[in-house]
Amino acid sequence: MVNTPSGDVAKAWAVLEQVPDPEIPVVSIRELGILRDVIETAEGLQVIITPTYSGCPAMGQIEDDVRAALTSAGLKASLVTQLAPAWTTDWMTAAARDKLRAYGIAPPHTTVADNVVRFAARKPAQDEVACPRCGSHNTTETSHFGSTACKSLHKCLDCLEPFDHFKPY
Repeated sequence: MVNTPSGDVAKAWAVLEQVPDPEIPVVSIRELGILRDVIETAEGLQVIITPTYSGCPAMGQIEDDVRAALTSAGLKASLVTQLAPAWTTDWMTAAARDKLRAYGIAPPHTTVADNVVRFAARKPAQDEVACPRCGSHNTTETSHFGSTACKSLHKCLDCLEPFDHFKPY
């Protein structure tokens, strides 16, 4: 017997695909990987979300936005915040990375192959951050924290524009 999702699960996915991240409205919570799953339980629909980092101040707003979107579509669901496994920027879709770049935020590099504990500080070439405006790799980090804690502030040394970089986790 194959367990197929109900129409309500499919409808919830379609509705939640449109919920924007409150801090970066050009990407959805699905594209960022915050929306983990929508499942049907004996008690009804359950929406599983994961914060980009513990203590993310946007989680309350995300929960409110998810509830409002579902309610406007005539759906009810319980929300579950799942902390493990921890969110990673590898869960971002390629579309999210493109939208971040177009919005002026340098997207993170993928980290799957780099899940190794390092004891010596070393900046691999892949950690170079390209300017989302001109594409130059001649950039520098000016502050480890940007407009939000999950981004760092950088400056392009060619076009001289400041920009956020979404930190890889």
